[in-house]
Amino acid sequence: MFKRILRIIIIIAVLAVLVIVVGGIVGFNFLRDNGIKQYFATMKPPAATVSTTIVKPSSWTPGVEAIGTVRAVRGVDLTVETAGIVKEIPFHANEKVAANAVLLQLDDAVERADLDAQKAQAALDQVSLNRALELTKRGVGSDSTLDSARAAASASASQVTRLQAVLEQKQLTAPFAGTVGIPKIDLGQYLSPGTSVVTLQDLDTMRADFTVPEQELPLLKIGQTVRLGLGGDDKPFAGAIRGIDPKIDPSSRLVNIRAEVANPDGKLTPGQFVQVRVELPEEQNVLILPQTALTTSLYGDYVFVVQPAKPAAAAPAKPEEKPAAATDKAADAKPADAKPADAKPADAMKPATDAMKPAAEAAKPAADAAKPADQPATDAAKPAAEGDKPALVLSQVFVKPGRRNQGMVEIVEGLKAGDEVVTAGQNRLFNGMSVNVDNTIDPTKSANKQADQQ
Repeated sequence: MFKRILRIIIIIAVLAVLVIVVGGIVGFNFLRDNGIKQYFATMKPPAATVSTTIVKPSSWTPGVEAIGTVRAVRGVDLTVETAGIVKEIPFHANEKVAANAVLLQLDDAVERADLDAQKAQAALDQVSLNRALELTKRGVGSDSTLDSARAAASASASQVTRLQAVLEQKQLTAPFAGTVGIPKIDLGQYLSPGTSVVTLQDLDTMRADFTVPEQELPLLKIGQTVRLGLGGDDKPFAGAIRGIDPKIDPSSRLVNIRAEVANPDGKLTPGQFVQVRVELPEEQNVLILPQTALTTSLYGDYVFVVQPAKPAAAAPAKPEEKPAAATDKAADAKPADAKPADAKPADAMKPATDAMKPAAEAAKPAADAAKPADQPATDAAKPAAEGDKPALVLSQVFVKPGRRNQGMVEIVEGLKAGDEVVTAGQNRLFNGMSVNVDNTIDPTKSANKQADQQ
């Protein structure tokens, strides 16, 4: 019986220990998870580093953007007028030639022989004409003979001119000065009339043909400045509008525009794609920002404005002073309560003396408690002195963008002059977030330019 009771007691004890251990583990895990949740709930994210710019009124040059094609003002694909065999090609690819320079010579032996024969006949007819004139002056020759001699001489001279023109057709000459391309024929090749030989382009002056919507036609006029670029925002070539088509294409509602651009360095090539910008009169007091500052979302376009953080509320009274005062009261109350009614004077003094010791000992923690209370106040004053700079936070502001030009965008609504706007580092930013401003990197300039400046 005793063993059975002992066994039951042991089992109960083991179960109790097991419950205590399991309960401790579960409680520890619960307290740990709760502490982690509270830590992350109250943890402030670190301040993000951003670049900013100050919004201020600036001058703005609006423009009409378009895409176009470059062609030479004088450019032609040269062809032959007559049939023949190629005898000589006196030019090389990409060679600059002068006006009237010979570019191709066909075999002209037969034409030269015919011309020489006709010249001899023309000379004979001219002698016959001179003889007829002399006889007529003497009154010996008839008028009909003179007319026949005059007609024969004129026909022979015309025939010489015709054969001379045929002979010249055996040569291909440059109609103007320019740069020739790659020859499309070979020596000894037979050419038929109309065969293309080579292209000739005058690269000193180029023309750009482009189209604009009919809504922008009233903004354009002859002589306006035009800038051309091969890609990106850089448009180094300047020119002027030389022609505006008076008719709008009814199928596309576009207007054809032609501009001329100087090309002294030969960087523009006929047939090349270009970006065109027609510059309009300059405007003043326009709020502009780098396009990197603008973020587009489903809800609209917005920017992040950097503002000083609002000051925190006043701190409550120090709780450390209350325990000290309560301790003093408790210490003062103890001697009064510690004195017994029936105690003798000598014996009464002992309890009073013994009661003063706890009071003195209680006063020490109070003094020690006052010291830590003063120390945090002193430590808190140091960051306040060091942190003369106010903390910065973000404010998300929705704006209405306008025109764009050379990496800048016009802000029509939403901002005012003097606002500090984030231009770089917008990733993972949110409204009310703390930030640090670092403007050593300017996103509006290329990395190469900034490296040169540094």
